[in-house]
Amino acid sequence: MMFPSSAAANLSCTPDHNLDQYLFPITYIVVFIMSVPANIISMYISYQQVMKKNELGIYLFNLSCADLFYALTFPLWIDFSLNHNSWQFSEWLCSWSAYSQHTNLYCSAGFLTCISVDRYLAVVYPLYFQHLRTRRIAICISLGVWTMQSASNVIILVKNETYNNSEDNLCYDTFPIVPWQSHFSIFNVVIGHFLPLLIMIFCYYRIYVAVQKNQATVDTDKQKIKQLLLTIVVMFIVSFTPYHVVLFIRSIWEPDNCDFAKAIFIPYKVTIALSSINCLADPLLYCFMSEAGRADARTIMQCCQAKTPSAPSSELQTFTTSKRLKRSKAFYVTKV
Repeated sequence: MMFPSSAAANLSCTPDHNLDQYLFPITYIVVFIMSVPANIISMYISYQQVMKKNELGIYLFNLSCADLFYALTFPLWIDFSLNHNSWQFSEWLCSWSAYSQHTNLYCSAGFLTCISVDRYLAVVYPLYFQHLRTRRIAICISLGVWTMQSASNVIILVKNETYNNSEDNLCYDTFPIVPWQSHFSIFNVVIGHFLPLLIMIFCYYRIYVAVQKNQATVDTDKQKIKQLLLTIVVMFIVSFTPYHVVLFIRSIWEPDNCDFAKAIFIPYKVTIALSSINCLADPLLYCFMSEAGRADARTIMQCCQAKTPSAPSSELQTFTTSKRLKRSKAFYVTKV
């Protein structure tokens, strides 16, 4: 097997994998077991919204797909960690797993951004921009997100991602980080995380201000809206920001610095594990916190889809442009 010259510099740099050997399997197994069925149910719920001509359902469906595909890579990384960060499969599968993980991670951030912008237009400008909030536009935007992220991560497939050293057969992550990964990571941090984060904060802040000024919304509903918006933003920050902050630090100071690579190894691995929680948080926040979501979930569990229709009043259903939406901007309230 031929290895790039950059791999040779990493042969003597081997961080302590002991924590990683226990952290990843425990975290990934728990998240995998819970997130896979949760996202499958979420896909069904969002599909029902699409059938009701709700463009938001398209973004939710794609978000669930991205989270599900991301979670499906966990078994490979569990095996990788249990084998002391030694890749046991083919080099092609290593490249594809890393590519799939990155693509679906940033697709998830992209669809969360699409949802925030769609809600911003629906709440702040309920009588305008309706031509931009159609299923056709939502499909085109979703295809654009998948295409952009798939293309931007192709570099992972064309690079030799498996490196041998005296102890481990590493996959994708090398210590210290190599130059091309450093540049690639900085791009992902800025464009793939912090830009969507700023857009989400702006959109949800404007939504909250608009609802606060709406006299048709009672105080208790305003409080629920505030809690929901805050939870969404905080969950995104908690899940993704620590990982991207550490990744940015690695990209700036780690190249050709083995001592720094060893020092930041544990924070880096901990934040990667933390980012996986988002696969479970997304369906809980965007589907199961609504009446329709809970009703549809109960319908699936009871296997009585034809006999138990979804509740007519729901958070997701009020996401659509309707008479109720025109009367009040408080459709973000979660019925509990």
